[in-house]
Amino acid sequence: MNFSELFRQSGQLCIFSPDGKFLASAVDYRLVIRDVETLQIQHLFSCLDEIQSIQWSGDSQFILCGMFKRGMVQVWSLEVPDWHCKIDEGSAGLCSVVWGPDSRHILTTADFHLRVTVWSLVTKSVSYIRYPKQCSKGLDFSRGGKYMALAERRDCKDHISIFSCQSWSLIRHFESETDDLAGLEWSPDARVLCVWDSCLTYKVLLYSLDGRCLSRFSAYDLALGVKTLSWSPSSQFLAVGSYDEKIRLLNHITWKTVATLSHPEIIDGKNIVVYKESETRTPSAPDDLSRSTTAALFTPQSKYEVAACPVQVPVTKPAPNKANPKIGIGSLAFSHDNKYMFSRNDNMPCVLWIWDVRRLGLCAVLIQANPIKSVSWDPSRPRLALSTANNKLFMWSSNGSLSVEIPVEGTFMIHHLLWHPEGDSILLIGKEQMCVCFLAPTEVNVSAVHNTSTINNTEEKSYNSNKNDKNSITVEYLKSSHDSNNNE
Repeated sequence: MNFSELFRQSGQLCIFSPDGKFLASAVDYRLVIRDVETLQIQHLFSCLDEIQSIQWSGDSQFILCGMFKRGMVQVWSLEVPDWHCKIDEGSAGLCSVVWGPDSRHILTTADFHLRVTVWSLVTKSVSYIRYPKQCSKGLDFSRGGKYMALAERRDCKDHISIFSCQSWSLIRHFESETDDLAGLEWSPDARVLCVWDSCLTYKVLLYSLDGRCLSRFSAYDLALGVKTLSWSPSSQFLAVGSYDEKIRLLNHITWKTVATLSHPEIIDGKNIVVYKESETRTPSAPDDLSRSTTAALFTPQSKYEVAACPVQVPVTKPAPNKANPKIGIGSLAFSHDNKYMFSRNDNMPCVLWIWDVRRLGLCAVLIQANPIKSVSWDPSRPRLALSTANNKLFMWSSNGSLSVEIPVEGTFMIHHLLWHPEGDSILLIGKEQMCVCFLAPTEVNVSAVHNTSTINNTEEKSYNSNKNDKNSITVEYLKSSHDSNNNE
């Protein structure tokens, strides 16, 4: 493993391009585009306000920056850096923005979900979709980008509209059988649309493309219901995580439960490997030492130890008088090859459960010393990485587990991590900084690791020059955007 030096970022807005060539990060009102291999700055764009969202287009040719406070979106081109585009929702406001599957349309949602606006970057045409519902996941594109499903609320009832992403025309509109629709998601093969109700009602509905209800699933009544769902990449299984701390696997033929996976407080089994993180105790740091020295010398070291079953799992009791209790399956995801699945029970925040899908049983458990903050599968191999808001990176595969301390100066706590599309590196994101971990070192990225001082000097020089030229850039940009809006 090789680790880059720390780079600035704000709002944890860092993301790889879909083709894996670039890394975009936001620093206040600046958008920084780096080469993934060398980490050299390729483009530096200045926006009109603080960036609150960044998203790559599917073909990696464009990137948008959402500024929700201003109700504005700015779009930048990597192939033609002088090309500019500005989308302004005006008095309607802006609460979310997303790329269309063709990378030439942008969908914005106005404040209070008054409407969804479809903007075309090619024809400069604008179209509106009314009655979008405000829920956790009310819009989803099918894999391949052929269809879009949108949750709507009309006449105090839930409806679903399916649009063609080629012409943005309505294909099908039907009423949903939910009481208060909470979200929808296409299956990976785009044949089935899964719709689930709010946590107050346990109800999962499966619809075909023409609006027929294929199946209804409800595990129990009169208790908090569905908390999270996840499709297997092959569309053969739908995993439903509930507030009762169980996962139910539905098969794609009968839509019946093929397995119910529990999260017990005591783990006892022959084929289960329990990895427990153990930290070495360190003495307290003197007050006169610098922060970097304290972090380097007095940070607890950790490693995994295999615990013999039975093992007691640490459990935290949720507060009964607070909304959204921390109980039940909070996160759930399959590996890219359908072989494994991980889950995290919110009232067991330090424990990660890894399931073998082939035998529908538990195969490994990771017990961390601190609550787990971020978990993600490698997009190309059956391995995962996780972080616990400290300076350590943890990884698991069928061969074992490891703990790696990030060798950087100062304090760097990993709050979120993101895999490279090819699985060759991991982006480690802290509160105000980021770091790249190269899992497969090459001559290019090894030299990038050892030449980070040059990168920082280039970055600082670019920042200063852009800061001085901010007014001239803004005037030129506003003129281009004004002409574009007049044409529309």
